[in-house]
Amino acid sequence: MSHDVMKREIGSSGIGASAIGLGTWAIGGWMWGGTDERQSIAAIEASIDEGVSLIDTAPAYGKGLAEEIVGKAIRGRRDKVVLATKCGLVWHTTRGNHFFDYDGEPVHRHLGGESIAYELEQSLRRLGTDHIDHYITHWQDPTTPIAETMEALQRLKQQGKIRSIGASNLSLGELEAYVAVGGLDAIQEEYSMVKRDAEATLLPVCRRHGLSMLSYSSLALGLLSGRIGPDRKFQGDDQRKNNPRFSVGNREKVAALMAEVAPVVEAHKATPAQIVIAWTLQQPGITFSLCGARNPAQARENAAAGRIRLSSSEINTISEAASRHLTNLDS
Repeated sequence: MSHDVMKREIGSSGIGASAIGLGTWAIGGWMWGGTDERQSIAAIEASIDEGVSLIDTAPAYGKGLAEEIVGKAIRGRRDKVVLATKCGLVWHTTRGNHFFDYDGEPVHRHLGGESIAYELEQSLRRLGTDHIDHYITHWQDPTTPIAETMEALQRLKQQGKIRSIGASNLSLGELEAYVAVGGLDAIQEEYSMVKRDAEATLLPVCRRHGLSMLSYSSLALGLLSGRIGPDRKFQGDDQRKNNPRFSVGNREKVAALMAEVAPVVEAHKATPAQIVIAWTLQQPGITFSLCGARNPAQARENAAAGRIRLSSSEINTISEAASRHLTNLDS
């Protein structure tokens, strides 16, 4: 097993980062049953210690809370980190497109130029830095032309406040509009063994234009972690409780897959979750895998997945078993 976490480049930006990224949605506490700041900071520090340089956050994760926690954790170590954050989910204005209410307050999708410039300043302040390495439109705003959004982002890039540009939660049409305007380095989308639709839609466009893909939910909210068996009961406000993807039938199918993949797990002295992440990173067009961690042990486990290199026969074994067991999951 190689000792270093795999490194890859963000599009054609010249920015290299660890292929494993730390995702901080759970650290914001929202939809994840609160947060423990001390444990969260320890998880971020452990990630950096293990060679994970890519840290992905957003203002919407706990309305600035995740960014503030990341800011505290990277103080004095900013040069070790490739920092990604986002714009476009706003509560300082009601312009744009109403998206949802959070704590009784409306959140809008808005990617107007003025709003982006304001959001960036707030993020820089919370994160305690003077630049963002990768700045991402979090959700797309149907009321603002993509050309206008991109013009604002390019201006911030010329000012040295951001170093590369990404877009998340895109339709194929929106991705093509970004590509037509130019300047995009990467996209960020959900991708896992149970959600592979990007392979036929977005990824061919990315490969054609040299765009990176930051994938999230590689473990499908823990469904593919190998730790949620058919008997597990979900409690309280756990978002998985009534999610059809976590039906007992689906968990039985995942258990059958894990049983077949066990020899690969054993051969690498790894955990099932690490093998699933390693498989994800070796799929065509997948550049980075963003993995959440709420404590140092999870952070170390994720980092170690970035040191695993699966052989092509191991990848084929896993892919073949996945297509047999996971094709007809309830969703």
